[in-house]
Amino acid sequence: MTIRVLLADDQALIRAGYKLILDGKPGIDVVGEACNGAEAVHLARSTRADVVLMDIRMPEIDGLEATRRIVADEDLDGVRILVLTTFENDDNVVRALRAGASGFLGKNVEPEDLVHAVRTVAAGESLLSAAATRSLISRFLSRPELEPLPEPDLSRLAALTDREREILVLVAHGLSNEEIAERLHLSPLTAKTHVNRAMTKLGVRDRAQLVVLAYQHGIVRPGEKLPD
Repeated sequence: MTIRVLLADDQALIRAGYKLILDGKPGIDVVGEACNGAEAVHLARSTRADVVLMDIRMPEIDGLEATRRIVADEDLDGVRILVLTTFENDDNVVRALRAGASGFLGKNVEPEDLVHAVRTVAAGESLLSAAATRSLISRFLSRPELEPLPEPDLSRLAALTDREREILVLVAHGLSNEEIAERLHLSPLTAKTHVNRAMTKLGVRDRAQLVVLAYQHGIVRPGEKLPD
């Protein structure tokens, strides 16, 4: 299955670089380019993109608002947003994660890492294993000036099994399915099944939102060490 990628950045040279890296890679097809957030939302609908590489700082509508609009559109439920930014310590990165982005990369990302990232988020995973992302979440999630994550039905937490809750904590610490499986002596497929069930029960779209929810509601606290 081919991954359809939309590039959203106000700098044509940067879009050209991403396209050069991605176009022609096995199973990846760049299907559109947007120079602002409004165009990104429009092209996400018209091209039926699977992954949007989204710059945050764009004219007219920025990448943050574009992410919100794409995530809120039921017809675009399968679209994944990967934020690319030069401002890796920017509060807007966390706002983007809260809005529904599946992760972020710095614009100085190596070509092979960009290709891997696109394939990762297209598969429904998230780019939250990097220490920089965990640090951002730990630093900013409790700050009152940031708009809150749309409240899930927290009564659903009671529906989680002990194993699902245990795995939610591990996901929030940035562990991959493979790392969770090794730690809990499960198969990677079983670990993935537990993660997916937790997402379904909590009404979140991907692992990124699981992490945000876990921090925002005190299931995991900033600076807390991985449980033994």
